[in-house]
Amino acid sequence: MCGHCGCGNSVKATIHDLQTGKETMIEQDPAEPTHHHSHHHRHVGGPGHTHDHGHHHEHDHSHDDGTHLQHGPHYDQISGRGDPHLSVVGLGARVLAKNDSFAAQNRAWFAGREILALNLVSSPGSGKTTLLERTIRDLKSELNLFVVEGDQATANDGERIRAAGAPVVQVNTGAGCHLEADMVARGVRQLKPGTGSIVMIENVGNLVCPAMFDLGERAKVVILSVTEGEDKPLKYPYMFRAAEVMILNKIDLLPHVEFDAERADAYARRVNPDIVTLRISALTGKGLSAWYDWLRQQIPLAREVAVD
Repeated sequence: MCGHCGCGNSVKATIHDLQTGKETMIEQDPAEPTHHHSHHHRHVGGPGHTHDHGHHHEHDHSHDDGTHLQHGPHYDQISGRGDPHLSVVGLGARVLAKNDSFAAQNRAWFAGREILALNLVSSPGSGKTTLLERTIRDLKSELNLFVVEGDQATANDGERIRAAGAPVVQVNTGAGCHLEADMVARGVRQLKPGTGSIVMIENVGNLVCPAMFDLGERAKVVILSVTEGEDKPLKYPYMFRAAEVMILNKIDLLPHVEFDAERADAYARRVNPDIVTLRISALTGKGLSAWYDWLRQQIPLAREVAVD
């Protein structure tokens, strides 16, 4: 995966429950042994269920997740011998397959409780946290809102969310540049959102890896600010293709920056013809009614998924 940013290495994440002060350390190692070994499995049956048991497995080069490492020399970083792509591609596929399994469990858990889970993604500084703060303050008397807050370090944003009036857990990913489904499951277990509530997942600021990692959400919401380039949808097509909504934020700054909002909308529709585009200012409140209306429309859809 992302060998330089930490995604391809052992990831140490910390979950902070800002209501109770409890901290939980998670250590995830995607580079698990791929051949003959014995190990202890930990199974997480969605956010509300975890159990451990031991198994002894004999592995060959084929894996249940569909990956296959061919026979032949693996890459030796010291000698420089072998094919570096063999192990990296196999590892990346295993990491995504493992994450998708956890995401499916999360999705089933949310559906069983008619919970609307949304994954908020963007570049750093787009205004995700400000948007969440404003949404919580405006709708907390109407909607039951919970937040999983993702950052590499600090609980600053989590504290802002808690001050706005919503229960929140802060997930610090350390070197990791995105949240993963298992992290979300553990965070939601601490949050304990009620039936029919909304769980907002604020992902780490990054438009690359979060596009590939399903968290079990109902939809991805990508936030683009007018202080960025309007060609972001073309530069990061996987994210905008995966998103159901694009929120163009900070429109109060449009008179002061060189940003073509119409072109940004057109670029987003070029990579994703079905994307919903909304223009808002989380600071002034302009356009937020359209965002709130979209949220309200999603709540009965989450209930329909539960019935199906």
